[in-house]
Amino acid sequence: MRRIGLPACLAVPFALAMAGCNLPGRPEPGPEVPRPEAVMSFDKLYGENCAGCHGANGQGGAAIALANPEYQALIDDQTMRDIIANGEKGTLMPGFSIHAGGELTDAQIDALMKEMRARWRKPDAFGGDTPPPYKATHAGDAAKGQQVYAAACASCHGESAQKPGKDGSILDGSLLAIINEQTVRSIVIAGRPDIGQPDWRNHIKGRALTDDEISNVTAWLMSQRSATPGQPYPNTAPNSEKPGEPQPQAGAKQ
Repeated sequence: MRRIGLPACLAVPFALAMAGCNLPGRPEPGPEVPRPEAVMSFDKLYGENCAGCHGANGQGGAAIALANPEYQALIDDQTMRDIIANGEKGTLMPGFSIHAGGELTDAQIDALMKEMRARWRKPDAFGGDTPPPYKATHAGDAAKGQQVYAAACASCHGESAQKPGKDGSILDGSLLAIINEQTVRSIVIAGRPDIGQPDWRNHIKGRALTDDEISNVTAWLMSQRSATPGQPYPNTAPNSEKPGEPQPQAGAKQ
């Protein structure tokens, strides 16, 4: 009798499958890439969403140091969670929750919060002293704030943006454009030990700043904001249609 074989069109694929070969495009065995919302590792979540501004270990970044125990003790859970989820108005801090246009679920934000508190919060961060409240209790007086700045800040940060101190100017228009009053208040109270910035008890030798003084100096700093940050010499000529647009020279053809 004649031997019946597989049709030619099926013979080769069948032989490859039986031999256990990996076909082109077939994924190799190994762990699957988790869906973004399934990632719950603090190190991964923090590294991808926070470290760029706040530093790899919660310090040393451009933004406020999250690993500062005083800051962690100053801000309550609900306020911190709201900032992570919805951002901070008047600053570069965006909202990371899905509801605010970000990519993090509520569970992922909770995971970030829980681990930040566990790693960086200490029960007695203030050594028994009571700090001023996180939020100002009243509007500050900018005129009085200038005097506070001269007494508490100028020796390190300079008298003006044009005359910065050894620790750099905090009157620079570009800096003031990306922070708000709460940012200033938080740093004045909690300090930034990662860059040598003292807390509210050590700005003036021999005494701590009062709540009023902190509110006043914060108001004064915000009053120094430029209407055109990054453009120190805007063109304000009445004939200019656009700020900064060069004006024709005398005698030039129009």
